[in-house]
Amino acid sequence: MKKILAVLLGLTVFATASNAQDSEIRPAALGVSFTLHDFETARLIRTTSLNNVLRNKQWASASEMSPGIAITYFKGLHKYVDVAGSVGGSFLKYPVPNQSTVGGDQKFLLEAEAAFNLKMVSEKHWLIPYLIGGVGGQMYSKSFGAYIPAGVGMRVNFFDEAHFFVTAQYRVPVSTETVSYHFFNQFGFAGTVGKIKKPELKALPPAPPADTDKDGIIDSLDKCPTVPGLAKYEGCPIPDTDKDGINDEEDKCPTVSGLARYQGCPIPDTDKDGVNDEEDKCITEAGPASNQGCPFVDTDGDGIPDPEDKCPTIPGTRENQGCPEIKKEVIERINYSANNIYFATGKYTLLSKSFKGLNDVAKIMAENPATRLTIDGHTDNVGSDDLNQKLSENRANAVKAYLVKKGVDESRLSATGYGETTPIADNKTPAGRQKNRRVELKLGY
Repeated sequence: MKKILAVLLGLTVFATASNAQDSEIRPAALGVSFTLHDFETARLIRTTSLNNVLRNKQWASASEMSPGIAITYFKGLHKYVDVAGSVGGSFLKYPVPNQSTVGGDQKFLLEAEAAFNLKMVSEKHWLIPYLIGGVGGQMYSKSFGAYIPAGVGMRVNFFDEAHFFVTAQYRVPVSTETVSYHFFNQFGFAGTVGKIKKPELKALPPAPPADTDKDGIIDSLDKCPTVPGLAKYEGCPIPDTDKDGINDEEDKCPTVSGLARYQGCPIPDTDKDGVNDEEDKCITEAGPASNQGCPFVDTDGDGIPDPEDKCPTIPGTRENQGCPEIKKEVIERINYSANNIYFATGKYTLLSKSFKGLNDVAKIMAENPATRLTIDGHTDNVGSDDLNQKLSENRANAVKAYLVKKGVDESRLSATGYGETTPIADNKTPAGRQKNRRVELKLGY
């Protein structure tokens, strides 16, 4: 019901009729309509629920309803209130409460009711939805009864002479012994009775020349009749060629979009680096936006700016990302020292014959302060995986600890154990296993 009312009300917003009643009070009208009594849907709702009927689409079809006819008299009482009186009849098997209709004959049902139609809009609309409420009485097989009709209706006006109407009521028994709950549907046509009173129209004084935008320039002389403007621009506003919100009379850069604080010009870029002066930390020196408009510093003067230079204080080459090239003889010294690192069998205690090579590594690190050293420990496959992993980590850390002791900054060293996972020889032979028990040293930046 709420959805039906919302749709009807929505339609009336767009339904103001140009030929609707001039009077806002409805004139008298007489109508004839076709009716349908629906007892089945009402029975299902009362025995189950409205939600169940809607969900399962159990409402009665037209063939299950009982047809009839009715005559209705309409009269307006107020701008939003009409009164309607109707008399109707039909032949049907009326389901009298607590009585069976099986095998019975159809009998004549005579009904009469009076109701108020509470309109949602005035007579100035051609589509008028309304609510219905009133009282009614019926006679069926010499039995009288009373009921209360409640529902909704819709009227479509045709000019000022006739209209189509449709209603849907739910009738609630007052005499519960003789009247059953049921739906009552009705549609028909009605025509106006008597003459329609037309209001007298007074002649209007001639309208002054139109000035739609109220700028003092009449529309016939105004080139922009809907936008206030100036006489020198023939009624149009001051132009804004670059559409920056600053009119051309006040804009020092009328063809380039800008800001009011720069009198219509864009924010300046003094050093032409693409970063405007308001965001540029170095407005007289060109620099990238990533450095707030300032040029990057090149501390070591090697032509590679510090953000891209891995060795910003030591001149280097672009191939080495700003670091100097590590000499071949230095790499050979590192590899020689790595090949001469020895530990006690099955332990991570460094043997003294390893010290000479590691001392040379510490010297190389001191001579090349920008370098970093990676220490990788490896084992053969003798023993469990976990023990080999732990042993490789401990041996790599033992080398790292020795170099720290010799003055190498710990932050320049990284030690990792790989256990038996990366062999360089066959573990099936003693010579292969010996090669796999190793510590690798890699010098880099």
